Amino acid sequence: MTHNDIPQSAAEALFRTVVQIAPLHTRISHANRILSLGSCFADNMARRMLRAKFRVTASPTGILFNPESVARAIEAFGCSTVSDDTGLPQGMRGVEYASGRYFSYDFHSSFSSEYESAALGNMKKAAAEGAAAIKDADTLIITFGTAWIYRLRSDGEAVANCHKQPQSLFSRELLSAERIADRYDTLFAGPLRGKRVILTVSPVRHLGDGLEGNSLSKAILRVAAAEICRRHAQAEYFPSYEILNDELRDYRFYADDMTHPSAAAVDYIWQRFAEAAFDEETRRTAAAAERIVQAAEHRPFNPASEEYRTFCRTMLARIDALAAVCPDMDFGRERTLFAAHLG
Repeated sequence: MTHNDIPQSAAEALFRTVVQIAPLHTRISHANRILSLGSCFADNMARRMLRAKFRVTASPTGILFNPESVARAIEAFGCSTVSDDTGLPQGMRGVEYASGRYFSYDFHSSFSSEYESAALGNMKKAAAEGAAAIKDADTLIITFGTAWIYRLRSDGEAVANCHKQPQSLFSRELLSAERIADRYDTLFAGPLRGKRVILTVSPVRHLGDGLEGNSLSKAILRVAAAEICRRHAQAEYFPSYEILNDELRDYRFYADDMTHPSAAAVDYIWQRFAEAAFDEETRRTAAAAERIVQAAEHRPFNPASEEYRTFCRTMLARIDALAAVCPDMDFGRERTLFAAHLG
């Protein structure tokens, strides 16, 4: 799907305002190493980049909704000191136990487990992945989801996830744009030094804050992103929030929960991002890579037929051709799948 596919009729086009996006100074190619952090929308975009065979590390500690939790994760990944008690980076909380689960307030609930060793092991692996990513990445894509944060009363620090614990354990706070920008000043002077950063504001509405609270939160995030970009030349803003809310302002472009963008909306925003961040050659290469991935996901009607064997040879030849011009792409899974049908 391209942006010309939405809307469907010329009549609709008369009532549609297209967000004008200048090409980003931060150009991305398959040679780059990318770390994506932030909300579930950041995960959606990272998955699209992975399908196009970019080298992306996506949200090692899981979804992070607010700018402070993203900042804490970046600092932890950049920390060279490991806690003797937990084996996690200094400043990163260890596991706690409640309601039959072991979890950490610095990790998404997907890292929790009924077994302490499993939970801590998963967290150590994620922290190591994040440390390697922050070291190797030349580009970060950071998506802010909400300016509302919850602080654990026992230590005063923001939590990435409340893990359905009693509300009495937390205090709720609305960050200011200036406070967010000041917080990121320390990151650009530290673990983000020399790296390029693309900031976005998630178009996903946080209805738990109420529509007025969500509107206020998004406005703060947008101002904060603008201020960060003003202060730091290596930071740029991509208008994913504006695309969904101002250009695709129709419930057709929301999922059944009426909160998250639909698959069509994510596809469209991905296409607009590709236009802004990739040059023409990278867009062609990414599209070719996605076609190979899609072909590998296809279930053949008769995998033993000569017709399908010919198809597999064609796909392997296309992989070889892409690998010749872009050796950074990893088609290991697809190559193994196609080769297996050739005996």
